[in-house]
Amino acid sequence: MDIKTVGVVGCGLMGSGIVEVLVKNGYNVIVREVTDDFLDRGLARIQASTQKAVDRSKLTAEARQEALTRIVGTTKLEDLAPCDYVIEAAVEKLELKKDIFERLDTITRPEVILASNTSSLSIAEMAAKTRKPDKVLGMHFFNPVPVMPLLEMVRSFMTSDATYETSRKLGESLGKQIIVAKDLPGFIVNALLVPYQLDAIRFYENGLATKEDIDKGVRLGLNHPMGPLELADFVGVDTILFIADEMYAETKDPRYAAPPLLRRMVVAGYHGKKTGKGFYDYSK
Repeated sequence: MDIKTVGVVGCGLMGSGIVEVLVKNGYNVIVREVTDDFLDRGLARIQASTQKAVDRSKLTAEARQEALTRIVGTTKLEDLAPCDYVIEAAVEKLELKKDIFERLDTITRPEVILASNTSSLSIAEMAAKTRKPDKVLGMHFFNPVPVMPLLEMVRSFMTSDATYETSRKLGESLGKQIIVAKDLPGFIVNALLVPYQLDAIRFYENGLATKEDIDKGVRLGLNHPMGPLELADFVGVDTILFIADEMYAETKDPRYAAPPLLRRMVVAGYHGKKTGKGFYDYSK
């Protein structure tokens, strides 16, 4: 299948990064957001990110300008009808995603593949809302999308080989390194990451070590670029809680049970870098 125009549903942190990577690699993109304000913010994020790439000599000014001309923004999901491939990058709420897939099924051509950027939710449940479940899979990018080389592809038991092969070629054309997971809670990365982060939060909550020493121990002892609490702030403390709750609800595995401190931080608005406070203070 010849993919020239890709639709992206959502222009938030992940969606805007996906749009940027697509247009820098020659694809035309129609990106949809729910309001003009959200759309403008997302497009501004792409403008700023691509300008940083120019400033760092990662991209020429001419290539940047050409890439930006390939983006069309809209607030109407119906405007994605001409797309050859669609990637959903809405917020991590299964009912919302299922509704989007049901609507995309009626909007897109029968042969168009529908992919979700979900980091933990069931691909099969989204696919079941369509008349073409064999053409649905997960394409989980990592933040920041223009920098992180990994793409986690997720096949449900209904995903066809043709859908997988076409999607893999698309991912490789974006310069991504690909891993493939079954449609199980958390896939590969979050199934390993979330229990590790929850354990670190329990260590801190129970006074076994300071947050600084927990993070330093992992950075220097395991050679990780970030400690688990720093990473939670970067990913979003609220995001960690949401993923943990979803995985626990489906598996009842105690490894995914959120510590009380995590839940209280989210209620208090300590969501990490994006709100200025998490395990660390970013207000300055």
